[in-house]
Amino acid sequence: MIPLRDANPSREFPAVTYGIIGLCVLAFFYELALGPGLRLWVYQYGIVPIRYTHSEVASRFSVLEQAIPFVTTMFLHGGWIHLIGNMWVLHIFGDNVESALGRGRFLAFYLLCGFAASVLHIVTNPASRVPTIGASGAIAGVMGAYFLLYPRARVLTLVPIFFYFSIIELPAYVFLGLWFVMQFFSGTFALMGGGTQVGGVAWWAHIGGFLAGMVLLRVFRGRR
Repeated sequence: MIPLRDANPSREFPAVTYGIIGLCVLAFFYELALGPGLRLWVYQYGIVPIRYTHSEVASRFSVLEQAIPFVTTMFLHGGWIHLIGNMWVLHIFGDNVESALGRGRFLAFYLLCGFAASVLHIVTNPASRVPTIGASGAIAGVMGAYFLLYPRARVLTLVPIFFYFSIIELPAYVFLGLWFVMQFFSGTFALMGGGTQVGGVAWWAHIGGFLAGMVLLRVFRGRR
């Protein structure tokens, strides 16, 4: 299912949401300019679980070098489809969550969701040497908050049915609920099969981000 838009106009200009999108786009163009150096860049600024779970590997990095990837990984992407897909979903759901929380709290909320997503990915894939990049975990947190804030908002959705596509309106709780269930079962099957990132997707990062978004919404909105 591909979300096209939601019928839920924002009350305020989503400056932080658009700022995050802009930074991700700039970071992606920088990645393209790196050429052969991109591989080392991704290993340095993406999340590589074994860097945190293996004492011998972890000892080669300073505390700052270990901390930085938890932020930088949220602004790196592995290709045009990865970037456009993430930014489009953030564009659809981010403005309303930012409006509900306020700009400063939304930025802190977003970063913490991304951090939680990375932590759960490390916990569920402790021996992985594959770097994980992308804003998917943080955006999943935005989706989790939207799920609680606007469950009945209508989401115009493109649904592929065999060789045909149908456009239907779904309540947000149906669209986001189905999305979460798909992530959960995909992540569970990946672990049962001994795999970690099936098809290049860090399923448990998505799950961790979504759940963190639901929990952190209570904290940040309550303070507002």
